[in-house]
Amino acid sequence: MVDLSCKYLGLQLRNPIIVGSSGLTSSLENLISIAKNGAGAVILKSVFEEQIKFETEKLLQSDESKMQSWKNTFQDIVSKDEFYFTEAFDYLSNYASEHTLNQYLQLVKDAKKAINIPVIASVNCITQYDWQYFAKRLQDAGADAIELNAYILPSNFERSGSEIEQVYFDIIAEVKKYISIPVSLKIGYYFSSLAQTVKKLSETGISGLTLFNRPYNPDIDIDTLEITASNVFSNAEEYSQSLRWIALLSGKISCDIAASTGIHNFETIIKQLLAGADVVQMVSLFYKDSFEVLPEILLKIEKWMELHHYQSISDFRGIMSHSKVLYPAAFERVQFIRQYSSIV
Repeated sequence: MVDLSCKYLGLQLRNPIIVGSSGLTSSLENLISIAKNGAGAVILKSVFEEQIKFETEKLLQSDESKMQSWKNTFQDIVSKDEFYFTEAFDYLSNYASEHTLNQYLQLVKDAKKAINIPVIASVNCITQYDWQYFAKRLQDAGADAIELNAYILPSNFERSGSEIEQVYFDIIAEVKKYISIPVSLKIGYYFSSLAQTVKKLSETGISGLTLFNRPYNPDIDIDTLEITASNVFSNAEEYSQSLRWIALLSGKISCDIAASTGIHNFETIIKQLLAGADVVQMVSLFYKDSFEVLPEILLKIEKWMELHHYQSISDFRGIMSHSKVLYPAAFERVQFIRQYSSIV
């Protein structure tokens, strides 16, 4: 019998397949199904920084008449002392934040009671905001780890690349001040020097990096002239971007690596592990099929390992990374090389 168990973020996993953060991981029913079908771990649907702010706005504007009444009630106070008005507004803002967060905290608590695999919380952030506070609450709720999903599009003409990249380091520093459970960082590839930045990020004390997050991309409907979503789900060909970088970074950074995006079958999982990934995150496949495909995927990985005489994941993880293959330039050359292409 082969052994699929592995470690990620210091956590013991029964196999390297993690169901990534998505709408599928926002209900206890789905989490139970995920564990039942054999996943190694699960990452809960992200709490968004914008979501917390939106909930505050929604609370204050949910009932126009009540809002007007509230304004009238405090009108005299405002004219006398701005401090009291600010205190009242802060109270409502904090209530809205707590309401959203408490729902998420309850999901963490319920999941920890109901399933026997690691439960990783997720927060999607673009600034330092209050995530150090939220992270502490998530730890207290029982989360085994926290994944910080940070994707900052470098579209601000007023900010330099180094200023934008510094935000990632600031977020990590603030969160790690307040929690002791493992922290991972999920990033995109918009960096001026991806290899150097990833290496520095891995040295901040985080336990893992996920390459790469798959952001919302806009499209344009030429009939209605509206902005729409483009390619919400990944396809099976999208894995090559993370495969390249995992192979390049394997053995050269100071934390674990998770592969994400375009992982739809057992072959791609094996490829990512060969390149040096510790685990893989899968989402889109489960939207297209169901969690019931997991046992078959695991069985196929086991059969592949038996065929190649591998007893454990560690026997072959990283053996096809940049530092271990005969022709490492194959991972680096971005120009057209006929030797590695089937196109004449």
